Amino acid sequence: MMKKPVYRALGALSVALGLVGVFLPIMPTTPFLILAAYFFGRSHPEWEEKLLAHPTFGPLIIAWRERGAIPLLAKWLATAMLAVSSVGSGWYLSDGWRYLPAVISVVVLAWMWSRPSR
Repeated sequence: MMKKPVYRALGALSVALGLVGVFLPIMPTTPFLILAAYFFGRSHPEWEEKLLAHPTFGPLIIAWRERGAIPLLAKWLATAMLAVSSVGSGWYLSDGWRYLPAVISVVVLAWMWSRPSR
């Protein structure tokens, strides 16, 4: 069936993007690994198990799956990064686009802070 190779490819892409996020502060790591676990759960259970067994990211993935939880430190870091990005965008974007990043940030942060913290 075509779904398995597509899910496997999307899982690999998600892991690759998560690895980029380890080195680039503007890219999140954990959301991509949560996505990878989802795709591998449908295409390659052994790789899903490896992600779930990872000492750093496994507990975060499991907490998300079980309770939709986001660690408090991650919430504060995301808040700080989105604030910096919104202010920076306000300086560099034209008048028509200047406030869009701030509006998106407020929506994302409102949702994120509504989630449990573990």
